[in-house]
Amino acid sequence: MQKFTTLKSIPAYLPIVNIDTDMIIPKQFLKTIKRTGLGKNLFYEMRYDEKGKAINDFILNQNPFNNSKILIAGKNFGCGSSREHAPWALLDFGITCVISSSFADIFFNNCFKNGILPILLNEDKIKELSEYANRKEEISVDLNEEKIIYGNNEVIFEVDKFKKKCLLEGLDDIALSLKKSDKIENFEKNLKNQKPWIIND
Repeated sequence: MQKFTTLKSIPAYLPIVNIDTDMIIPKQFLKTIKRTGLGKNLFYEMRYDEKGKAINDFILNQNPFNNSKILIAGKNFGCGSSREHAPWALLDFGITCVISSSFADIFFNNCFKNGILPILLNEDKIKELSEYANRKEEISVDLNEEKIIYGNNEVIFEVDKFKKKCLLEGLDDIALSLKKSDKIENFEKNLKNQKPWIIND
């Protein structure tokens, strides 16, 4: 998993409430277990018409928002099913930070496990940041300082200490387990000595 420290980007503003995971990545694209290749199908039913042609009015089909790394979304983002393909699709598209006034719990936690920083802000701050998206101006996110810088302003956000550590160090669940490989090895050795009948070599 890529480390997340600081990020600077023109944000894309998608002011739709209750965007569920099926809207983020529709069910027909869930057959893969790979984390790559899903970005082209992100928000598929909003980005493309029935013939698969890009809809020019959709924000992520417009320049410079098609290169945005920050998405500002409506409340209750990521509701619906618990599919992990949703953060995979966002990440593959290039989005590594999502800002909203509320998230669905499972999606929120899946973001951290896949290298995406979800930021909770109140509606007033969301509105302020959306103006920077409308003007196509960059904003900066500093995870270590837990703040967003926009123009001469800044807003502080809060992140769970453990989740913050994982993002800063690029640790997913597998990497967290591997960090304890010495302890696991020692446990297995002790178990083999104390109860050899349990271990099947």
